[in-house]
Amino acid sequence: MRLQEKACLITGAGSGMGKTAARMFAAEGAKVAVLEIDETSGKETAEEIREAGGSAEYFACDVSKEESVKEAVEKAYDSFGPPEVLYNNAGIMPAEDHSVIDTDEAVWDRVFSINVKGIYFMCKYVIPQMAQRQRGSIINIASFVASMGCSVPQDAYTASKGAVISLTKSLAIQFRPKGIRSNAICPGPIETPLMTEWLLKDEQARQLRLSRQPSGRFGRAEDIVHCAVYLASDEADWTNGAIIQIDGGITSNYF
Repeated sequence: MRLQEKACLITGAGSGMGKTAARMFAAEGAKVAVLEIDETSGKETAEEIREAGGSAEYFACDVSKEESVKEAVEKAYDSFGPPEVLYNNAGIMPAEDHSVIDTDEAVWDRVFSINVKGIYFMCKYVIPQMAQRQRGSIINIASFVASMGCSVPQDAYTASKGAVISLTKSLAIQFRPKGIRSNAICPGPIETPLMTEWLLKDEQARQLRLSRQPSGRFGRAEDIVHCAVYLASDEADWTNGAIIQIDGGITSNYF
């Protein structure tokens, strides 16, 4: 198993890509700390992993609140010991997020509080624990939109994911001498509950976006998590500061 006995913290692990990551990490032998603001979905994820023979516990966590993060990280440490993997998956993409000229300040602040400040808080409390063992892997979920514009903008989300990429680069340089690697994955459009609710119920919008996708389909959570398993594993010892596009080729498509 590629992640045998590695303590892995995964934020937003109650649904979507986070839940898939929790399951796949556990199947590779990881001890999974399910960090999730929604108690019901978080506990369900942990229970499903245990029923499948894996190791997982749920810890309540609102990544936008420093005290909540601090408490969750401390409890995960007490259960599993120093973490070797931090998977910063939690993020939001609200329908109210449009252009800078018509997005409310409250929406902008909420996006950044979860998508960027959440990573800051998690790293603030996890990195010192990783440093105890001089080893660790931080995996940040950015997005393909951080590297291209869109005529139907989501400016807060786009800007937040650009910030995630920049922060990942800084972490990679600061902490690799302490044995900690930092990398980011930029998914293309993935069929998660979040995206399905916002976009895919509109068939016209779905077909418009599929017409830009060389692979002919939207991504699946597993497409992203396979890469994350690699980044979490010892196989990725020389992978640091990488920004990995997994998007079916959409960012390479000119017409």
